[in-house]
Amino acid sequence: MTVKTCSLLKAGILLISLSACSQTPAPPDPYGAIPSARQLAWHEMEFYGFLHFTINTFTDKEWGYGDESPDLFHPLAFDAEQIVSTAQMAGMKGLILTCKHHDGFCLWPSKFTKHSVVSSSWQKGKGDVVRAIAEACRRHGLKFGVYLSPWDRNHAEYGRPAYVDYYRNQLRELLTGYGPVFEVWWDGANGGDGYYGGAREKRTIDRSTYYGWEETTRLVRELQPEAVIFSDAGPDLRWVGNEKGIAGDPCWQTYTPVPREGEKKAGPGTTRYQEATNGHRDGKFWMPAEADVSIRPGWFWHEEQNDKVRSARNLVDLYYASIGRGASLLLNLPPDRRGIIHENDVASLKEFRRILDETFTVNYARNAEISVNNVRAKSDGFSGVNLTDGNRQTYWSTDDHVSQAEVVVTLNQTKEINVVLLREYLPLGQRVTAWSLDLWKDDQWIEFASGESIGSCRLWRGAPVTGKKFRLRLSGPVCPALSELGLYREPL
Repeated sequence: MTVKTCSLLKAGILLISLSACSQTPAPPDPYGAIPSARQLAWHEMEFYGFLHFTINTFTDKEWGYGDESPDLFHPLAFDAEQIVSTAQMAGMKGLILTCKHHDGFCLWPSKFTKHSVVSSSWQKGKGDVVRAIAEACRRHGLKFGVYLSPWDRNHAEYGRPAYVDYYRNQLRELLTGYGPVFEVWWDGANGGDGYYGGAREKRTIDRSTYYGWEETTRLVRELQPEAVIFSDAGPDLRWVGNEKGIAGDPCWQTYTPVPREGEKKAGPGTTRYQEATNGHRDGKFWMPAEADVSIRPGWFWHEEQNDKVRSARNLVDLYYASIGRGASLLLNLPPDRRGIIHENDVASLKEFRRILDETFTVNYARNAEISVNNVRAKSDGFSGVNLTDGNRQTYWSTDDHVSQAEVVVTLNQTKEINVVLLREYLPLGQRVTAWSLDLWKDDQWIEFASGESIGSCRLWRGAPVTGKKFRLRLSGPVCPALSELGLYREPL
């Protein structure tokens, strides 16, 4: 049966209309949890950066206590252009700035506290790091995100209701004064000892209820409806469960946050976060993983770590272990005391980008012969050529009863490959539960790789295999909807 379609989008899914002008077979029904429009836009990013930069940069700490003088913040040569252009050179699609870390110092002139750049002699108290980074991101075509620590070791009212109002007021400032925000980042570190306006004591909170996350989430939705929200409990993105930049294998896009023993409900800092490394195959929510890691041992810049910057090869490994498993890679680039990205970090990122560019410039499958065992309703709209057209909005699919599917790629000539890229068409959910790759050799198919999850991106990377004909086998509870297939070779 056919229906007439029009290209209207709602939550990323093609709507069906009887009044459009062309006929196309009905697409497969969505399966399981599916992504929202804001999540689909986020999936397109894949690689973006963290900027940990505050008082800690100048005190050589990772967590400030909250009693530090604002005047300690004094970058000698702050250059938002250099920071953002470095991220752009590395291939990042956005940057998330630690606008306020646990010590409570604010990188913007907040109306609700003097514990900020206003009280620093840097730029005579007129500086605004948030504005500088946000505007540089716009100039370079990067998206901008904000990290606002729920914990504040400086504020006198932390642990009391008044602080929650303060937190929401500051969130409102960031979400209304600096243009579009693509991500709001909520840390799970909450409560403990601190300065707290001079009290110098330990304060504990009920992390499940204190912040009123439901109301705070509504505030974000009201002010920045296209922004995704990150925490170990979502609601849009989940923490991958480690700070190593490594996703599980498999790493399902769906997940059901579960509170730890003794917690009332799942929320930032309260989940059984270890389960997020793999996610849940039939999770209740579309809540993909974000894999965060720093380019250095610490999250903030420390001089003694200048010779401990991750190598380009290590960064490439992390790329495959995060993005290559369906997560995003959030790589921290901490500005130094000058207020720029250190030369050693820049050099590593430049070589990292060179390796990836040389790997993915040529897709050997692009001009190959593509044959499949079934095409949905025998329609060109779902044919195998969609796998190599470079468009993630087109996809190959089969009839509903064909959940065991095959693609054979025949190259023009024999090639050596060691990377295979697969993507599912996400608006229809995560449908594939097993995949295998075969090489035609000595008149038979020989399997050289297999796995489970595909989702937004699956990159197989292994020992080189040489041949002219390759086969992909898929299986799952429903027919597949695969948008991309690529065959590549890393530079020698």
